[in-house]
Amino acid sequence: MAISGAGARRRGAFCSLFAVAAATFPLESASAIGPNWPTEVVATYKLAFAGFDVGAYQFNARFNNGTYDAQAHAKVSAFFGAFKWAGNFSGKGALEPSGLRPAAFEMSYKKKKKFVSVKIGFAGRAVTAVALVPNKPPSPDTIKLKPENLKNVFDPMAAMISVSDANPSDACNRVIPVFDGKARYDLHFTFKGREPLTERRPSGQPKELIVCRVKYVPIAGHKPKDFTDPWIDYNNIEFALRAVPRAGIYVPYRVTIPSPIGNAVMTANTINITSANNQQIALTQ
Repeated sequence: MAISGAGARRRGAFCSLFAVAAATFPLESASAIGPNWPTEVVATYKLAFAGFDVGAYQFNARFNNGTYDAQAHAKVSAFFGAFKWAGNFSGKGALEPSGLRPAAFEMSYKKKKKFVSVKIGFAGRAVTAVALVPNKPPSPDTIKLKPENLKNVFDPMAAMISVSDANPSDACNRVIPVFDGKARYDLHFTFKGREPLTERRPSGQPKELIVCRVKYVPIAGHKPKDFTDPWIDYNNIEFALRAVPRAGIYVPYRVTIPSPIGNAVMTANTINITSANNQQIALTQ
């Protein structure tokens, strides 16, 4: 059966929804970078699209002696198996008093027979190496990257960990500069509200989510037409964060990316944290 142009665009939009969500979903800390970092965070999330469960996301991060090393894996199957997507993500770097300093980032995903990978290397706080597979030249209408676009930026995984500099009373007021190997963009966080939370098993942590509205602002490396009447609502992405005072961190509990064809949603299933003093904290939805 032939796939119509509209159907192909919908499936392309679906892929974009989860690519954005998966690449921006690691740990967020509420305390300044320092000795209060937990030693490990292991989390699993369920993925849904338009109300239907479509996959899972697994995340693991270790923090040790002023460094971080994080890995994630996402797997999606939707449209009765017509759409399949699997991706792996990793990032590492240093946790310095002046802020987060990424060292390397890798992302790879497979969709049907297509394989894509991105590798980014850093020196200091600037991008020094980018390797893309396939390595195709950008379209003529792509906004060209400038040298300054690659300075003082975070890769997608480091971007969310960089939220660690937040004041716990103001977790949703920041702008995060990101480079994902092709595109340079800003994530504008603003406070949206709070909502109560229920637990199957009491964890002893506050039963409340802090909800941030996140606006995706393209800077370079993108095609302007992709942001003219786009499928994804880039202005109203939503991060719901949960404070975990015993570990000194916030964790993402839910990420929602809206679109006219349905919302892509990541929701926490289990989150297990080993705090700096070896306390075990288990959160369940």
